[in-house]
Amino acid sequence: MNFKTKPLFRCKDNNIHGNTPASGGGLSENMKFSYGYSRLQGKRASMEDFHDAKSSIVGDQVIGLFGVFDGHGGSRAAEYVKKNLFDNLLKHPKFVDDTKLAIAESYKQTDQDYLRAESNQQRDAGSTASTAVLVGDRLLVANVGDSRAVICRGGKAFALSNDHKPNRIDERQRIEDAGGVVMWVGTWRVGGVLAVSRAFGDRLLKRYVVAEPEIQEDTIEEGVDFLILASDGLWDVVSNQEAVSIIESITDAEEAANRLTDEAYRRGSCDNITCIIVRFNHDL
Repeated sequence: MNFKTKPLFRCKDNNIHGNTPASGGGLSENMKFSYGYSRLQGKRASMEDFHDAKSSIVGDQVIGLFGVFDGHGGSRAAEYVKKNLFDNLLKHPKFVDDTKLAIAESYKQTDQDYLRAESNQQRDAGSTASTAVLVGDRLLVANVGDSRAVICRGGKAFALSNDHKPNRIDERQRIEDAGGVVMWVGTWRVGGVLAVSRAFGDRLLKRYVVAEPEIQEDTIEEGVDFLILASDGLWDVVSNQEAVSIIESITDAEEAANRLTDEAYRRGSCDNITCIIVRFNHDL
């Protein structure tokens, strides 16, 4: 497959510690969408969030690849997924013909590769993922864990992913059918340990904590203004509709991403905060 990846970003600040965000953005080759990101360590002692945001060309098609990866038990899993998930997807032989299948199989391959690479590690680690793939006017959102994707359509927020929490009825049933337990330890946790029910890594809980994504597809048509991808550091303190309303009038995607991370920190988020905003240009 003939493809090339061209991350068109302008990074204004590489400092992700404390209250100072790292941010940047870019514009697709056909100028049909722009994107911006913002990452903030916030009140956590270390940064375990990673992101990927880029415009690429596959054959003669301009595509967008966006992902937010929130690590737990350290940053190893999130960093690995950031480095490998989209590479695996672009190399998949069915990427153009059956993008949904390619995404599902790339998630599975990346998880298996990570578990093999980590087989000698003493400490377990894992990562959520919320990814969005733009192929023409098709938007495919996949997720494992509780990072989330939300689109703005006519000023209204619509979630394109459902958080994977252990107390979600279908997730709890799946875990229990596999022989696991869901326990209340300050919050609902798989085996009394993990607060998400799907993730990359987490090999000690892999029987229950799968990396099989749920995938939703939408069409980017007139009236769809922008997409928000963010870690739970945002969603813990800002609702879907609040996030949309806060940035609806901000046309610069990087500025909008910074506005959301700042707002989440101001509201007392105790987690790392990462946002990606993708704005769609319907005038071309």
